[in-house]
Amino acid sequence: MFAPGAGRPLGAVAAVLVLFAALFALGILPHPLAAWAGLGVATAVVAFLAWFFRDPERRPGPGIVSAADGRVRSVAREGDRWRVSVFMNVTDVHVNRLPVDARVASIGDAGAGFRPAYRPDADHNVQRHYLLETALGPVEVVQMTGIVARRLVSFVRTGWDGRKGDRFGMVVLGSRVDVLLPGAGATPVVRVGDRVRAGETTIAREGP
Repeated sequence: MFAPGAGRPLGAVAAVLVLFAALFALGILPHPLAAWAGLGVATAVVAFLAWFFRDPERRPGPGIVSAADGRVRSVAREGDRWRVSVFMNVTDVHVNRLPVDARVASIGDAGAGFRPAYRPDADHNVQRHYLLETALGPVEVVQMTGIVARRLVSFVRTGWDGRKGDRFGMVVLGSRVDVLLPGAGATPVVRVGDRVRAGETTIAREGP
């Protein structure tokens, strides 16, 4: 299964691959080496995009689950909230999922620049905030760009109701996703360095 919106880039590259194959079969390409090189590059790009846009089915785990695949880069208390930040490698699944049952109260963009997502000053990068109304209280999910990942995709709109584990968006080519939880309603259970999967791995339990 592929992520929503994958059809256009996959179709475009697949069309180029078919064109190269047709030109090669008809003997139109001037040099055999160029033909094989073109076919090889096009095939590799199709394979990469198919891998990148993969969207496997997930069964939601218990408690509050991760919004992204990747590795936990920080778990920090910020005032009356907990922030659990996950760094997404280019090889991770890039579809993001709701950490709890929620209604999307608002979606807003902020920040500027595209610094490496692992650096502290990446907190100011271009980002997209999803404010969620939940039984725990307000929960916020933040998609963050990076030096390579510069496209944030939303599958939902304000007012959308979703269940834990439902897809709400993706970050193209890595970077990070943060989940901010009310301190009075949740307690993190993951540590820095832990490997997590979106919609599946428990990152916090309900309750202080």
